[in-house]
Amino acid sequence: MTQQKSERIMNLAICLLMSRRYLEKARIREIVEGYHDLSDAAFERTFERDKDELRSLGVPVETGSNDVFFPDEVGYRIRREDFELPAIEFTAAETAALGLAATVWESATQAGQTTSALAKLRAAGVDPDPSRLAALAPAIGAREPAFDTVWAAYAERAPISFSYRGETRQVEPWAMTSRRGAWYLLGYDRGRQEARMFKLARIDGAASRIGKPGSYQVSDTMDVDAAWTRLEPAAPDEVGIVALRTGRAHDLRRRAVPDETPVPSGFEAFALSYSRAGDFVAEVCAHGPDVIVLAPAALRQAVIEHLTAVAEGVHR
Repeated sequence: MTQQKSERIMNLAICLLMSRRYLEKARIREIVEGYHDLSDAAFERTFERDKDELRSLGVPVETGSNDVFFPDEVGYRIRREDFELPAIEFTAAETAALGLAATVWESATQAGQTTSALAKLRAAGVDPDPSRLAALAPAIGAREPAFDTVWAAYAERAPISFSYRGETRQVEPWAMTSRRGAWYLLGYDRGRQEARMFKLARIDGAASRIGKPGSYQVSDTMDVDAAWTRLEPAAPDEVGIVALRTGRAHDLRRRAVPDETPVPSGFEAFALSYSRAGDFVAEVCAHGPDVIVLAPAALRQAVIEHLTAVAEGVHR
């Protein structure tokens, strides 16, 4: 569906939804942008197609008359009670999760989308206030020039082309992940005819689409989790002993090994391997009070200093 057609159908739906009475074709033609410059015959054809399109999308376009004495004067409307979804209710935990999720994206594009989502939730009576979680919220950066195009292509299953270390690559995006502050793309490299992984920071400039959305299928034999495992350090240098709150910090728990170190009530002890202390400290701190570093002493002190700096920055 073209953007022009999408806008016209959306305007038609809004027009019919906002009217308390049946709107006749002539009045619809005056109100809806997209019908103004059409001839009579073109308007009739376009309006009928648009009406059928709305109904095929599940929008209940109702036909009727406002005058019982002249029932032949047909009009159209969308009854609000037939169109609107029932009220959505969230538990306190779900509301907190929504607020936390809204703080994750740092890039301008994704930040705009989360702002829009929060506005819609508040309009529905939900108040997921992300500011209450600002000190401990995880953050995902997306500063690579190619990120927006690659992410959109991945979401819509559209093939892309980009220059990678000076060489043009044509790729079908399969999956994306963020590891230690960097974004990676897993996809099918058409030139090499095999699955390849790309670090977005190494893409030269922006990417461009070379096909339509939905023009390929993601391989059902590809083990995506195994591919991401290759991004982890092969030989960790250190092991940290941490206490994880029961039922929390699942991303740390997945790669941890149970430990026998005594921990406070409500926590469980685990051993976690890491190769870069700075990255590990940031990862632990992102979980706030759900993770307590027990050993080694240097790692514990680094976490305390990091959290202290965050707290001081918030209260300034």
